[in-house]
Amino acid sequence: MRRYLLPLGLSVLFFTPAIAQTVDAVHGTTVEASTANALHVTEPVAPLTLKAALELALGANPELSAAARELEAVEAMIVQAQVRPNPEISALIEDTRSATRSTTLQLNQPIELGGKRGARIDAAERGRDAASAELGGKRAEIRAAVMAAFFDVLVAQERLRLAQASVELAQRATNAATRRVMAGKVSPVEETKARVAEASVRLELTLTTSDLATARKRLVATWGNPIPHFERAEGDAEALPPLPILADLNTRLAASPAMLRARIEVDRRQALVQVERSRRIPDVTVSLGARRNEELGLNQAILGVSIPLPIFNRNQGNVLEALRRTDKARDELSVAEIRLANELAVAYQRLDTARQEVESLQRDILPGAQSAYDAATQGFEMGKFSFLEVLDAQRTLFQVKSQYLRALADAHRSAAEIERILGEASPTSTPDLTPDPTPDSTQSPAATQP
Repeated sequence: MRRYLLPLGLSVLFFTPAIAQTVDAVHGTTVEASTANALHVTEPVAPLTLKAALELALGANPELSAAARELEAVEAMIVQAQVRPNPEISALIEDTRSATRSTTLQLNQPIELGGKRGARIDAAERGRDAASAELGGKRAEIRAAVMAAFFDVLVAQERLRLAQASVELAQRATNAATRRVMAGKVSPVEETKARVAEASVRLELTLTTSDLATARKRLVATWGNPIPHFERAEGDAEALPPLPILADLNTRLAASPAMLRARIEVDRRQALVQVERSRRIPDVTVSLGARRNEELGLNQAILGVSIPLPIFNRNQGNVLEALRRTDKARDELSVAEIRLANELAVAYQRLDTARQEVESLQRDILPGAQSAYDAATQGFEMGKFSFLEVLDAQRTLFQVKSQYLRALADAHRSAAEIERILGEASPTSTPDLTPDPTPDSTQSPAATQP
């Protein structure tokens, strides 16, 4: 009996290190993943640049951290896909009387056939590719969200300066109207109109202050902070993103994260089809053992092979499901191609329109509105124009400036949308935001004091 038990013991020792090694590998991966915690950072109390905001968000965004954890989890799936079936040891005692007892010790080892292990590993690797593409797509989304939120803060700061300038102008108009009423040159109704206009402008200042606070919170939320600490966003909101050639953007669209994810999903589904097809071939179980018959005083060797017969269950349902899901992935790839091309075209058109609007406002409309307001203010102080004409010129000027800021915001949001679709840093959405230190360009047209 001992000479039969010795090979069985050696076989168990042969398989045990591989099992222990696999468990250690998985355990080590789990410990490493569990000890790695997402970073929580706080931006410095200083002017914040776009580069610093991107570094903060890409280093501590919770959604990006979750996508990275998913990639780590899929890596563990590859480890699991590489393992082989465990052996099984069994013992059987027939009859409890020692004189007629029969004892059987047996080792069973399943052997995978049909390329199951290779197909399983390939499917797990395609899953890893999909998770990696998802991480790249999430990174592009976070980058675009940070850029859009940063420019919203810049524009909100400009709007706040505009509102503050509007309040100062309204106060000047009210004081002028009061002096003219006291001098008996105009009716007290003019002073009432001036005070109403000043109250309206102060309300606009309150709303603009609230919008700026909301934009600041939306920006710091991209790196997980509930309350903003930075002093202000530092950059030139009027640095328009360039307009590239649409054909070049369409060429780069094929390598975008969303397209990559859709193509990898097709490959992953095809790999899963191979996994299900490999399961149609039954596995073989090889048995090696020994039996001790006390009644006869004999030791007997046991050799066996067990093969399931694929008569009823040939895994046909799972194969068919995998094939249909592959067809679905191909359809989703076509949908992604059309959707992304349309989204890119719309974002490109919005960027082009916003650029044209900003250039037109800078070149023609803003200087004309500024000139009209200056003339109306001087004429009112000299008694040549009524206060209604001054109010009309003032309202026109600030409407044009507000339109200018909205166009700037639309241009930057459109550039950020292109960045999100393409999933890579491009000159379209990363303009140089370093303010020009020259005296002629330090003051924005939108915040110029009339």
